[in-house]
Amino acid sequence: MNMANISLYDAAIERLHQKAGMLELDPEILGILSSTANEIVVNLPVRMDDGRIEMFTGMRVQHNNALGHFIGGLRIHPYVSVDEAKALATWTTLKASLLGLPFGGAHGGIQMNPNEHSPKEIERIVRRFTYTLGANIGPEYDIIFPDVNASPQIMAWILDTYLSTLPPQERARSMHVVTGKPVELGGCPVRDRAAGLSIVFAIEKWAKEKAFALKGASYILQGFGSVGSSAALMLKTKGVKLVAVEDSSGPIRNTDGIDPEYLSEYASEHGKIAGYPKAKRIDHNEFMSTEADIFIPATLQNQITAKTAPLLKVTLVAEGADASTDDQGDVILQRKGVDILPSLLCNSGGIIVSYLEMLQNMRSEYWEVDDVIAKLRNKVGEAYDSVSRTANDLKTDFRTAAYVVSLTHIEKVYKDRGIFP
Repeated sequence: MNMANISLYDAAIERLHQKAGMLELDPEILGILSSTANEIVVNLPVRMDDGRIEMFTGMRVQHNNALGHFIGGLRIHPYVSVDEAKALATWTTLKASLLGLPFGGAHGGIQMNPNEHSPKEIERIVRRFTYTLGANIGPEYDIIFPDVNASPQIMAWILDTYLSTLPPQERARSMHVVTGKPVELGGCPVRDRAAGLSIVFAIEKWAKEKAFALKGASYILQGFGSVGSSAALMLKTKGVKLVAVEDSSGPIRNTDGIDPEYLSEYASEHGKIAGYPKAKRIDHNEFMSTEADIFIPATLQNQITAKTAPLLKVTLVAEGADASTDDQGDVILQRKGVDILPSLLCNSGGIIVSYLEMLQNMRSEYWEVDDVIAKLRNKVGEAYDSVSRTANDLKTDFRTAAYVVSLTHIEKVYKDRGIFP
């Protein structure tokens, strides 16, 4: 099935069924995982700065909690949808299972363009959303972490609003209703770069397994937000050269190398990478055709397709965003002999560090940055080793192996617990 012609959620379920076939997953369990547990849509009347009332729509999808309570991101974007949230919640369940974390997947969003509203309006919208969700979220039920356009400040507003609905004696032990909070409120100091770090840790494991020298290698990067830029900054310390970058303003290239630090400074000042003086503007096809060792797609879904996969001239694709590669693109890359580190593994830093932040809050502890990074590295490494072993045992690709590891874990939990009634 061509994923470009179906919804994101239908594409996610189609891939789930394909990979479950490799495992011969119990069809009843597959049926459960092919559905969501809860889909909550709320309509929010909010007063704007000029006194008028404007309506906004918010949503929270909870996919499955067989492994533990729900956890998942919050997106603030005009085009968020229930369909998108269902897909992201499903992938979060699979990701948590692969990593051995005690969570089930959730995801949500608010349909809003934050650039069109003042900070005070955004605060009122977020607080109204939180209050309206009410008991549909909670520290032992559904934990929210930041996704697109959801800053630590927004997490702080959600936290404050939620805590205000509780009796005073329950507030201190409910701080982990959100993660990705400001550090001063119990947040984890590496949360903003966790996804980027997990990409690099996975690449390092791949390089060690393949006896591939990272120092002196080159890569191209799609997306220069928090995920892409943090990965680029860490890869610089490993001696890996960035030769081309693309964001929403267009792609740029310099085969002699682009310094991620200078590019980050430029992007922070201008809000885009277009116009960066130390690289040449190119078009999208030229970007995708740039010869390099590694490609990191860290932006929107379905960037590697039947149209774009033939253009790639790389040895490894390390997916920094969910569903970076559709089924047709996947087949083409495998035929070309390109290794793929799937997003279930690469894009796992956010949920891992959210788990670590939750533990710190529950224990009233603060962990140093180096301790958090070490725990993150270990968790990614353990998941990589499990996927690699499975891929070798089954003589299959890493994406299929990641699904097999994840689904085997969930299946065992269901077999042990049974299904009530």
